[in-house]
Amino acid sequence: MQVRQLRRSTALGLGALLLAVPFLSSCARGFATERVYTPATGVNNQEGDVDVLGATIVSGEAGSGTFIATFVNNTDEDIDVTGLAGGDVGTTLTMAQFAAITVPLRGMVNLADAGGIGVTGDFAAGDFVSVAVSTSDGATVTLQIPVVPDSGYYAGLDTADKPSPAG
Repeated sequence: MQVRQLRRSTALGLGALLLAVPFLSSCARGFATERVYTPATGVNNQEGDVDVLGATIVSGEAGSGTFIATFVNNTDEDIDVTGLAGGDVGTTLTMAQFAAITVPLRGMVNLADAGGIGVTGDFAAGDFVSVAVSTSDGATVTLQIPVVPDSGYYAGLDTADKPSPAG
Protein backbone atom coordinates (compact mmCIF):
# COMPACT_ATOMS: atom_id res chain seq x y z
CA MET A 1 0.00 0.00 0.00
CA GLN A 2 2.79 2.39 0.80
CA VAL A 3 4.27 1.80 -2.67
CA ARG A 4 0.92 2.70 -4.28
CA GLN A 5 0.65 5.84 -2.17
CA LEU A 6 4.22 6.82 -3.10
CA ARG A 7 3.49 6.27 -6.78
CA ARG A 8 0.27 8.28 -6.53
CA SER A 9 2.05 11.19 -4.74
CA THR A 10 4.86 11.12 -7.28
CA ALA A 11 2.39 11.06 -10.17
CA LEU A 12 0.43 13.99 -8.74
CA GLY A 13 3.63 15.97 -8.14
CA LEU A 14 4.87 15.34 -11.68
CA GLY A 15 1.44 16.22 -13.08
CA ALA A 16 1.44 19.54 -11.24
CA LEU A 17 4.96 20.24 -12.48
CA LEU A 18 3.95 19.47 -16.07
CA LEU A 19 1.01 21.85 -15.78
CA ALA A 20 3.28 24.60 -14.44
CA VAL A 21 5.95 24.24 -17.17
CA PRO A 22 4.11 26.31 -19.83
CA PHE A 23 3.65 29.19 -17.38
CA LEU A 24 7.21 29.04 -16.12
CA SER A 25 8.67 28.69 -19.60
CA SER A 26 6.91 31.85 -20.77
CA CYS A 27 8.88 33.76 -18.14
CA ALA A 28 12.09 32.06 -19.18
CA ARG A 29 11.49 33.03 -22.81
CA GLY A 30 11.14 36.66 -21.78
CA PHE A 31 7.38 36.93 -22.22
CA ALA A 32 7.22 39.89 -19.89
CA THR A 33 10.42 41.49 -21.19
CA GLU A 34 9.86 41.32 -24.95
CA ARG A 35 7.65 44.40 -24.86
CA VAL A 36 9.15 47.85 -25.39
CA TYR A 37 9.26 49.64 -22.05
CA THR A 38 10.59 53.13 -21.63
CA PRO A 39 10.94 54.12 -17.97
CA ALA A 40 10.50 57.82 -18.66
CA THR A 41 7.87 60.52 -18.65
CA GLY A 42 8.08 61.49 -22.35
CA VAL A 43 6.25 59.69 -25.14
CA ASN A 44 7.68 57.96 -28.20
CA ASN A 45 6.52 57.50 -31.78
CA GLN A 46 8.51 55.19 -34.05
CA GLU A 47 6.04 54.83 -36.91
CA GLY A 48 7.78 56.97 -39.54
CA ASP A 49 11.22 57.56 -40.98
CA VAL A 50 11.96 59.92 -38.10
CA ASP A 51 11.42 58.61 -34.57
CA VAL A 52 10.17 61.12 -32.01
CA LEU A 53 11.50 59.99 -28.63
CA GLY A 54 10.96 61.31 -25.12
CA ALA A 55 8.63 64.10 -26.31
CA THR A 56 7.71 66.33 -23.38
CA ILE A 57 6.71 69.91 -22.66
CA VAL A 58 8.58 71.32 -19.65
CA SER A 59 6.59 74.11 -18.01
CA GLY A 60 7.70 76.54 -15.33
CA GLU A 61 4.31 78.26 -15.28
CA ALA A 62 0.84 77.58 -16.65
CA GLY A 63 0.38 78.61 -20.26
CA SER A 64 3.99 78.43 -21.41
CA GLY A 65 6.75 75.87 -21.67
CA THR A 66 9.43 74.28 -23.82
CA PHE A 67 8.95 71.35 -26.18
CA ILE A 68 11.81 68.85 -25.98
CA ALA A 69 12.30 65.55 -27.78
CA THR A 70 14.94 63.54 -29.57
CA PHE A 71 14.52 63.07 -33.32
CA VAL A 72 16.18 59.97 -34.80
CA ASN A 73 16.52 59.63 -38.59
CA ASN A 74 16.15 56.01 -39.77
CA THR A 75 16.84 56.75 -43.45
CA ASP A 76 19.91 57.14 -45.64
CA GLU A 77 19.32 60.85 -46.31
CA ASP A 78 18.95 63.99 -44.23
CA ILE A 79 15.38 64.80 -43.18
CA ASP A 80 14.17 68.10 -41.72
CA VAL A 81 11.63 68.54 -38.95
CA THR A 82 9.67 71.35 -40.54
CA GLY A 83 6.72 71.97 -38.26
CA LEU A 84 5.16 71.55 -34.85
CA ALA A 85 1.54 72.43 -34.20
CA GLY A 86 -1.39 71.63 -31.98
CA GLY A 87 -2.53 68.21 -33.11
CA ASP A 88 -6.26 68.63 -32.47
CA VAL A 89 -8.74 71.00 -34.07
CA GLY A 90 -9.30 73.82 -31.63
CA THR A 91 -6.04 73.25 -29.76
CA THR A 92 -4.71 76.55 -28.48
CA LEU A 93 -1.09 75.38 -28.60
CA THR A 94 1.26 77.81 -30.37
CA MET A 95 4.90 76.99 -31.12
CA ALA A 96 7.66 79.58 -31.38
CA GLN A 97 8.99 80.10 -34.91
CA PHE A 98 12.00 77.92 -35.66
CA ALA A 99 14.11 77.08 -38.70
CA ALA A 100 13.85 73.55 -40.02
CA ILE A 101 15.76 71.13 -37.80
CA THR A 102 17.98 68.91 -39.94
CA VAL A 103 18.28 65.36 -38.64
CA PRO A 104 21.32 63.82 -40.38
CA LEU A 105 21.09 60.45 -42.09
CA ARG A 106 21.13 57.68 -39.48
CA GLY A 107 21.68 60.42 -36.88
CA MET A 108 19.79 62.19 -34.12
CA VAL A 109 19.05 65.64 -32.72
CA ASN A 110 18.23 66.16 -29.04
CA LEU A 111 16.19 69.35 -28.58
CA ALA A 112 16.99 69.45 -24.86
CA ASP A 113 20.64 70.04 -25.80
CA ALA A 114 19.62 72.76 -28.28
CA GLY A 115 17.32 74.63 -25.87
CA GLY A 116 14.01 73.22 -27.09
CA ILE A 117 11.17 75.06 -28.78
CA GLY A 118 9.00 77.51 -26.85
CA VAL A 119 5.25 76.80 -26.68
CA THR A 120 2.28 78.69 -25.32
CA GLY A 121 -1.30 77.64 -24.84
CA ASP A 122 -3.97 76.50 -22.45
CA PHE A 123 -1.99 73.91 -20.44
CA ALA A 124 -0.24 73.38 -17.12
CA ALA A 125 2.00 70.76 -15.54
CA GLY A 126 0.12 67.47 -15.34
CA ASP A 127 -1.80 68.00 -18.59
CA PHE A 128 -1.36 66.16 -21.88
CA VAL A 129 -1.14 68.25 -25.05
CA SER A 130 -1.70 67.03 -28.60
CA VAL A 131 1.26 67.93 -30.84
CA ALA A 132 1.69 67.20 -34.55
CA VAL A 133 5.29 66.86 -35.79
CA SER A 134 5.84 67.32 -39.55
CA THR A 135 8.92 66.36 -41.58
CA SER A 136 10.29 67.27 -45.01
CA ASP A 137 9.37 63.83 -46.40
CA GLY A 138 5.69 64.76 -45.99
CA ALA A 139 5.03 62.69 -42.88
CA THR A 140 3.14 63.99 -39.85
CA VAL A 141 2.77 62.17 -36.55
CA THR A 142 0.52 63.29 -33.72
CA LEU A 143 1.42 62.56 -30.11
CA GLN A 144 -0.25 63.17 -26.77
CA ILE A 145 2.63 64.79 -24.90
CA PRO A 146 2.83 65.19 -21.11
CA VAL A 147 3.47 68.59 -19.56
CA VAL A 148 5.96 68.27 -16.70
CA PRO A 149 7.14 70.84 -14.15
CA ASP A 150 10.51 72.56 -14.59
CA SER A 151 12.00 70.72 -11.61
CA GLY A 152 13.81 67.51 -10.70
CA TYR A 153 15.06 65.71 -13.79
CA TYR A 154 13.66 68.49 -16.02
CA ALA A 155 15.00 71.43 -13.95
CA GLY A 156 16.29 74.23 -16.14
CA LEU A 157 14.87 72.86 -19.40
CA ASP A 158 12.02 75.39 -19.66
CA THR A 159 13.59 78.11 -21.76
CA ALA A 160 10.26 79.50 -23.00
CA ASP A 161 10.96 83.06 -21.89
CA LYS A 162 14.29 83.03 -23.75
CA PRO A 163 14.84 83.01 -27.52
CA SER A 164 14.55 79.51 -28.98
CA PRO A 165 18.02 78.33 -30.08
CA ALA A 166 16.63 75.18 -31.72
CA GLY A 167 16.19 76.93 -35.04
